Amino acid sequence: MKEGIHPNYREVLFVDMSNGFKFVTRSCVSTKETENFEGKEYPLFKLDTTSESHPFYTGTQKSVDNMGGRVEKFRNRFGKK
Repeated sequence: MKEGIHPNYREVLFVDMSNGFKFVTRSCVSTKETENFEGKEYPLFKLDTTSESHPFYTGTQKSVDNMGGRVEKFRNRFGKK
């Protein structure tokens, strides 16, 4: 490998800010903060949403089809006849 052309690929701690879920994975993301996790210090990257808090993965996502019949009204008015 050539020297000086590759990004800094290392273990990084990702934290979901909505629920505090933390996980470590390897990444090239640049960070300025660090945090201790399970006895080791990692670069810290804060996330808004992860699979632990996203409605699709947690099963709390609402379907548009059953929200007060609005979709059905639209289909009745503008659907094929």
